[in-house]
Amino acid sequence: MFTGIIETLGVVKTLNREQDNLHITINSSLANELKIDQSVSHNGICLTVVNIGDEEYTVTAIKETIEKTNIGDLKVNDIVNIERAMKLGDRLDGHIVQGHVDEIAECIEAKETNGSWLFTFKYSNNSINLTIEKGSITVNGVSLTVVNSKKNEFSVAIIPYTFEHTNFNTFSKGSIVNLEFDVIGKYVSKLNTVRN
Repeated sequence: MFTGIIETLGVVKTLNREQDNLHITINSSLANELKIDQSVSHNGICLTVVNIGDEEYTVTAIKETIEKTNIGDLKVNDIVNIERAMKLGDRLDGHIVQGHVDEIAECIEAKETNGSWLFTFKYSNNSINLTIEKGSITVNGVSLTVVNSKKNEFSVAIIPYTFEHTNFNTFSKGSIVNLEFDVIGKYVSKLNTVRN
């Protein structure tokens, strides 16, 4: 489980395909603190550490993860949002994030607004997922509050700190991001669907 509060950024060093799997080696200041078999969120995707080197570590994404997220679009030198799993007893500064990406979305607008930034994202018209005004959403692993919630579209307002310390500063119109919708909202929506 994660909180959506990004700890640091990593840089993709190598990408190696092996059959249907993708092995990703990342340079990060957290590398020396990690352990083999530890879960770490990368742009909101929970992946397991399989190897650790000097200031670098490797994780593996399987076919389903590659097909349902933007991880297959990564390139060497891309910047990745990184968060280790939360410790039991820590403050939950963001919201409950599982690291299980629901779908991808496209950035359809990115604009500066007097010291902050407003990003608007559009996701599948066939999606059963939804957002609500002032509800929680995770974009590339970052816990955020929804503004301007519409059908299959929403915006988030980004403060300077978040813009500078996550990969939001690399987003532009057309950028593809990972979305994880609020887990409580997903359960309520599913319960409502089952009852009808």
